[in-house]
Amino acid sequence: MSTPERPSFEEVYDEHVWGVYGYFGYRLGGREIAEDLTQITFENALRSWDRYDPRRASPLTWLMAIARNVLIDHYRRDRSDRHQPLADDPAATEALGAEPPAEPPGVSPELERALDSLGQRERELIALRFGAELRGPEIAELVGLSLANVQQILSRALRKLRVELDGDDEGEPEAEARREVRRP
Repeated sequence: MSTPERPSFEEVYDEHVWGVYGYFGYRLGGREIAEDLTQITFENALRSWDRYDPRRASPLTWLMAIARNVLIDHYRRDRSDRHQPLADDPAATEALGAEPPAEPPGVSPELERALDSLGQRERELIALRFGAELRGPEIAELVGLSLANVQQILSRALRKLRVELDGDDEGEPEAEARREVRRP
């Protein structure tokens, strides 16, 4: 069995920064918070890059495990009184080395309201599926559920979102959820 090739950290960052940001965009209401937690995720990933093993997980799965821990830490402490968000500064985005999206990414207000109607587990799986663009098996491995359970929870959550968004029980929920997310 051959060992998977280990990409450079820069390649991993360029390929997955918007997936990590999308995950936080689905989980949190504010763009600034999503940006900050994305930055913290990549800082933590860079610190532990020497421990990343491509035989154990894909770079995105590894990053999303870090992102989930960052989100848990965020929820455990209220930083609002100690936190000053940076103003929207193109120089800050350029300093990261990634191209900013043409349209600001994040979820629409309508989708945010619909997501608020979901339980925490449902919202987590939706964020991993559509924000981070993980596939079912990757989500199952990351959250410790069976693939069938992940698929069932996602299916029910998407039906709930569809009802919230259109009041309709017909249509393709995945396409609806994707249309509501503004991505680069």
